[in-house]
Amino acid sequence: MSPRPAVLRMSEVSGAEAVWLLEGSGLGRLVYVQREQAVVRPARHVWEFGSLIARTPTPAAAVPLSVTYQVDEVGAETGTGWTVTATGKADVITDTDEAAHYQRTLPGWVHGPHDTLVRIRPQSVTGFRFTRATDG
Repeated sequence: MSPRPAVLRMSEVSGAEAVWLLEGSGLGRLVYVQREQAVVRPARHVWEFGSLIARTPTPAAAVPLSVTYQVDEVGAETGTGWTVTATGKADVITDTDEAAHYQRTLPGWVHGPHDTLVRIRPQSVTGFRFTRATDG
């Protein structure tokens, strides 16, 4: 007889905790719509001065005015962990000094036309924790 699968609970976290989880992670996904299709690209990020800076293999011309950024850490075996989603205005970092700084500090992809630095100014940051439900 196989063991019963664990029952999980999804609980919303405060905005402050969601930002804290986002700050503590370094890898996420940039999500945007292009030609009426959702596009998801991996990205490295850092949270600085209320903005999220992401380095992603996305053509700069494809970055729209508004994007979503998603980060999570969920255990494959347990299903426990958390997820955070930030949505807001986005712009490509074009200043050469600022771009050079982030290219040095954020691991990324080979520099080229698909290695883009994006500044996201989140208008919302939401998050959830996934925990084991207690019996009772």
